[in-house]
Amino acid sequence: METVEIDGLTIAYERAGSGPPLVLSHGFIGDAVSTWSGQLDGLCDEFTVVAWDAPGAGRSTPPPDSFRIADYAGCLAGFVRALRLDRPHFAGLSFGAIVTLELYRRHPGVPRTMVLAGAYAGWAGSLAPAVVTERLRVCLTLADLPPDEFAAAMLTSMFSEAAPAEAVARFADSVRAFDPAGFRAMARSSAEADLRDVLAGVTVPTLLLSGDRDVRAPLDVANALHAAIPESTLVVLPGVGHVSSVEAPELFNREVRDFLRDTASGLG
Repeated sequence: METVEIDGLTIAYERAGSGPPLVLSHGFIGDAVSTWSGQLDGLCDEFTVVAWDAPGAGRSTPPPDSFRIADYAGCLAGFVRALRLDRPHFAGLSFGAIVTLELYRRHPGVPRTMVLAGAYAGWAGSLAPAVVTERLRVCLTLADLPPDEFAAAMLTSMFSEAAPAEAVARFADSVRAFDPAGFRAMARSSAEADLRDVLAGVTVPTLLLSGDRDVRAPLDVANALHAAIPESTLVVLPGVGHVSSVEAPELFNREVRDFLRDTASGLG
């Protein structure tokens, strides 16, 4: 684990390998290690893989209550600058995909490519208003539960029934260690974000990964993103739930590696 100071926040991160930089952003539960260990190990032979703990997750400092998606994206951009990563590839899962899209809105020259897994254009940009309201209500209620109860409630929608039990158990350990204030900030940020106006302006190659057993960001959400992002490719991961990087790391890594190799050859 390494740390860096960004705008008064201590940001923890993991780094592995060498090669073109690939920056990984996790969802609103879990952290860098629990979400991305399969990618830190599996892609480090070809890329410098950097996975951050977002503010309020893992070992990073909790943000102010007012922190919203623009603040997370600004922090991620500062993180990239602090580590002197030159035009990295970005991969974001769920909330991390929302942050990545917001970063693109504010700093379109920074990402070389984007991989968006289990993604939304923000909850407000991808889900019906009633669904957003209820999802946020549930999240804020769950944030007050003891860690074991919180993890049990959240994990029911994160994986398919066929997900490897050991992988789910490892991920659950990090969910139990959640910071309630950090989780609430990420949930509110997800609910309020509507990034539909960003999508048509995306000009970098973009890979959308969608598990066909994802009940949180179902395939119709991925199809809408694919239709709206001109330079996008959609790959459906069969039998996989929402946290695809954990449930099917080999398949996830193969799709990411092939995409980044193809775009590298296309970009010259």
